[in-house]
Amino acid sequence: MQQAIFAAGCFWGVQFYFDQVPGITKSSVGYTGGDLEDPTYEDVCSHTTGHAEAILLEFDATVISYETLCKHFFRMHNPTQLNRQGPDVGDSYRSEIFYVTDDQKNVAEATRDDAQGDWNEPIVTLIELSGPFYQAEQYHQKFTERTGRGACHIPYEPIEN
Repeated sequence: MQQAIFAAGCFWGVQFYFDQVPGITKSSVGYTGGDLEDPTYEDVCSHTTGHAEAILLEFDATVISYETLCKHFFRMHNPTQLNRQGPDVGDSYRSEIFYVTDDQKNVAEATRDDAQGDWNEPIVTLIELSGPFYQAEQYHQKFTERTGRGACHIPYEPIEN
């Protein structure tokens, strides 16, 4: 299994979306990209830690490629908005890809460049090396799936690969 980490606004809908993608074997929402060790949701919401709400995916590369995951990422949210998605505003809701390998970095950059043609405004998605990923509190895990709420800015509909 391989890993991918994406931040695309509120992580509830992001997780719900990616959990529908064939080849995803596990997903976990959490916090990454900041400087506080083991932050809580309240810490991240203070917008003083630098963390983004993010999703850690495990995927089967024989079923789905990292490039296809990046294409889903650029399709599922508005990558022209850096620090907001839908009604959520702040750096914790930024658009960012946290790459795990240099190959992922190259694929993410190429996919971002290709996706630019789909948007009238410049894509502002950040792409940076992943650091520690801290799993969010249990009540955040699979929130939309469990409650039927919280898809936020993410389309709440089945997707095709």
